[in-house]
This record gives sequence, C-alpha cells and structure tokens, in this order.
Amino acid sequence: MALAINSIDELFAGQLSGWKLAERNYEGLSGVLTRDIDFEEGFRFKIQFNPGRIRSSAAKVDAESIRQRSCFLCSDNRPTEQKGIPFNQNYTILVNPFPIFHRHLTIVDNTHGEQLISGRFGDMLQLSEHLPDFIIFYNGPKCGASAPDHFHFQGGNKVFLPVEKEISRINRQFLFGTDSCSLFAMDNYLRKTLLIVGTDAAAVENCFNKVFSVLRDFIPSNPEPMMNVLVEKEGEEWRVVIFPRKNHRPEQFYATDDDQLLLSPASVDFGGVLITPRHEDFEKLDKSLIRNVFEQVTLDDDVWIEIKKKLQL
Repeated sequence: MALAINSIDELFAGQLSGWKLAERNYEGLSGVLTRDIDFEEGFRFKIQFNPGRIRSSAAKVDAESIRQRSCFLCSDNRPTEQKGIPFNQNYTILVNPFPIFHRHLTIVDNTHGEQLISGRFGDMLQLSEHLPDFIIFYNGPKCGASAPDHFHFQGGNKVFLPVEKEISRINRQFLFGTDSCSLFAMDNYLRKTLLIVGTDAAAVENCFNKVFSVLRDFIPSNPEPMMNVLVEKEGEEWRVVIFPRKNHRPEQFYATDDDQLLLSPASVDFGGVLITPRHEDFEKLDKSLIRNVFEQVTLDDDVWIEIKKKLQL
C-alpha cells in the first residue's frame, strides 16, 4: 500500500545531489546545536538551534504581507531545481529545502488555495499510510503555517519528535470510542492534547470531524479552529495528535528588547522540538520560559474542561 519507498529515496538522492540549496541545508543539519530539557511530569522538549529556519519562524503572515509576495509553493514560483512526486492527483510531494528533520517533506496542493483542513483530513490518513516512515503534520493558517495562502501538509521522519513516544506513556483520559476508534485527552502535558487511536480510516475521520466541530464552538475560529495536527500509522493503527490552541505566537515574539524570543510554535514545537533560529534564543529557553510560552498559546483550563465535556456527549 505504501508509496514506492524507492521513489522517496530517489527524490531525496536527486535533490541533494542536484540542488545546491537543499544539499547545503541538509548537510548543515549535522552541525545544528541541540539540547534536552526534561520536565517532572515525564515529558521532554528538545531545543534545536537552526538558523536556516529564520524564514519560517519570522514569516509575516498577515493579509497585506501575503498579498505583496509571490506564493513560493505555487509550481510557477518554485525553484527550477525543485522536483516532486505526484500524489493522489491533487498533491505534489517535495523535499523541503529548509529542513528540521533529516528527511523533511512538503506536500503541496497543485492548486493555489487557503490553508484549511476541512475536507482534507482523509488525505492526511492516506499520506500516512503511503509514507509509513513519516509522520504527517498540518499547521493551521494562524498556527505556524508560513504559507497560509496555499494548502500544504508536511512530513518528517519518524522517531524524531518526543510526542511519538510520550503519547503511549503520559496519563490520558478516555472520552469516547467505538470498536475501531477511541478519543483520549492528555491533561498533564503542558499542551492541551487530544489523541485519536483507530484502525478504520472512516471511523478515525469521523472522530476528527466531531472534534473539529466541537472545537469550532469553543476556540478562535477565523477561518477555522486554531490547531496543529500530527498523523502517523503504526502497523494497522492510526494515531492522530491534535493540539488545539488560542494564540498564534507568545507575547515575547513581538518584544523589541532583550525579552524578544523568535519562537513561533507550530506542529514540530508542539510535538516537543522547539526550533530557535537565533543562538540567543537557544540559550535563553529554560523550563520556566517554555511553560510560559505554552501557557500563552494552548487553551485555558476552563475552556478545555468544557470541550472535554462536549466531546463525551
């Protein structure tokens, strides 16, 4: 069922030998600085100093800025060296030239259109099935997507994000389930987190749609509920991690003094790898600051309680 693994291997081999920008940036990953911060609750954040991500972390995504630039995901505007693999008629799988992962994909819609997941979640499930070595993720239009005007997913090699292992051991609350799909909430994780586990694609998609509908009633929804979504398939089981949120960026992002922190949390950050394009931010992050950042962007306790109640009905 998987997309020919050789196709992905060949795509990376060709791009990293024939595209200097990608070759340089992937080689640069071997030299990025990293460090771990362990929390008493049993989870970990990895901090990555990655200067190549400044373009994404500091991206201006307001409507005026988007109008004034060409869409870098449209085929006519992509570098001539960038090649892709077609998927499901609607998408093209590309090597991301500004990687976080050692294998980092961008899966772009072939038509220019807004970053909205409604009607697209089934495509995530298909991608995770056809790319079994990758975790597929979605950044909402105000949740880390640096091109909110052109729909895209991303994919990264598995066994990189701490969340992949942590969702199996962090305490979770059962909300509802069927024979083929269950929904859980994870409270003691710094991030308010929902987890869907299921073996039937239709049931998993129905569960996601229910979550989407409930979130729309409780959190900022212009143009959709703010969220980051990660999907992976292990054997016959899909695991879907949903991070609902209330804010795009922490207040420190906008500071103009020494308090400034260029951290714009997206799926990878919520998944446990904090991307810092500046060395001073890499050094600055500690437990207290990380807690403060996520308190600003994740849901408040009272809203979270109401969401869980509604999901149990």
